Amino acid sequence: MDGATLVADDAWTVAGRTFRSRLIVGTGKYKDYALNAAAAEAAGAEIVTVALRRVNLSDPSQPLLSDHVRPDRFTYLPNTAGCFTGEEAVRTLRLAREAGGWDLVKLEVLSRTAHLLPDMEETLRALKLLVADGFSVMVYCTDDPVFALKLEEAGAAAIMPAAAPIGSGLGIQNRLNLHFIVEQAKVPVLVDAGVGTASDAAAAMELGCDAVLMNTAIAEAKDPIRMARAMKAAVAAGRDAYLAGRMPRRLYAEASSPMSGMI
Repeated sequence: MDGATLVADDAWTVAGRTFRSRLIVGTGKYKDYALNAAAAEAAGAEIVTVALRRVNLSDPSQPLLSDHVRPDRFTYLPNTAGCFTGEEAVRTLRLAREAGGWDLVKLEVLSRTAHLLPDMEETLRALKLLVADGFSVMVYCTDDPVFALKLEEAGAAAIMPAAAPIGSGLGIQNRLNLHFIVEQAKVPVLVDAGVGTASDAAAAMELGCDAVLMNTAIAEAKDPIRMARAMKAAVAAGRDAYLAGRMPRRLYAEASSPMSGMI
């Protein structure tokens, strides 16, 4: 099996839906929808996130996302990018369900700050409203294990902690917190935001995350198609390494060959 091939029979499930690809890609920042579609194919993605406030899904006088990133090929995951209050997020997803019948959704409620990290109080409040309304909600959140557990207990279908601020490309900033979140979770955990290159994606999977979601890392690469292929390989390699079980870390050296009985 080469590095870009998915581990055999290693699927994952969220809200009763099963997927083989553990790489989710976005639908923003590309120069056009055709390149977006080509990158999603190169990544081997099955799910694409759709920022309902930022992509064209309904105006036939303008290029339509669905003409390129086809809904019969990819599972659309509507998200609430650009929402800063719980009310905005809930209203956006209710409209999305009316328009497209989507009930598996991604919730994000951002803070009005330079780092755009999630407003967790608003996020938790919106999650409870959406769960009560029958949505299956994958929740973008900070890498706070305490709040991650609160989200799960409130009915989140998946926990999606940020590795670093959106679009920063800084990679995982707090491996220990991600470890805690993965260790305690009974729902899928996906690193979402902050991935910059393939090694970041592999590191997330090595920590035991179920999948990785990214947009800018591919869209803003000099060669998005090649980067999409690299990310696919990295996610598969990281998952294989996690399943293999890494060697223990040691403070001192241990020789690879026996130190006694030598000629």
